Amino acid sequence: QIFKSITTDNGSEFADLSDLEQVSKTLVYYARPYTSCDKGSVERHNGLIRRYIPKGDHMDKYSVEDIAKIEVWCNSLPRKILNYKTPEEYFDTELDRIYRRR
Repeated sequence: QIFKSITTDNGSEFADLSDLEQVSKTLVYYARPYTSCDKGSVERHNGLIRRYIPKGDHMDKYSVEDIAKIEVWCNSLPRKILNYKTPEEYFDTELDRIYRRR
């Protein structure tokens, strides 16, 4: 009910994501290879993450705490597309709206 769709890369790490459609109403879309415009928000987020984790770096170089700090930073950054709200604020607002309907 919360996530109507998910758009992702075609990488093998996302292969099991299609099973989600069988157990929920969430649709899964796989972007066309080498077509970053299919997933603009994902690419924008990747660019933000690259400020901390350069492309090609192995994730095992980073602790869970390092990743959590990057996640908090990304989700605390206001976005023009969200009317200058943070993703966290927008998500909380949407959750409130969804659960008030019940």
